[in-house]
Amino acid sequence: MTAVKKYNAEQLMNVVLAPVVSEKSTFVADKNRQYVFRVADDATKPEIKAAIELMFKIKVDDVTVLNVRGKERRFGRIDRTFDEQAAEGWTH
Repeated sequence: MTAVKKYNAEQLMNVVLAPVVSEKSTFVADKNRQYVFRVADDATKPEIKAAIELMFKIKVDDVTVLNVRGKERRFGRIDRTFDEQAAEGWTH
């Protein structure tokens, strides 16, 4: 777990915000050992990999990051939910 040593452990604890629990993420986790997390907007792939390895004590093979746009809501006026970033990590 050499990626963990490059970064401050306290900083890495703020990278992964929450797991994404949905039908699609559960299916992917069961089939491919691939897990989906909400991550900080400014997080990079190496930071996400190091954070997952530090928090869960596993070896991460690959990380894919995607930006999720906020949805438009209408309650008398038009509002938008916040944009966020999601990451998928493969383990072996």
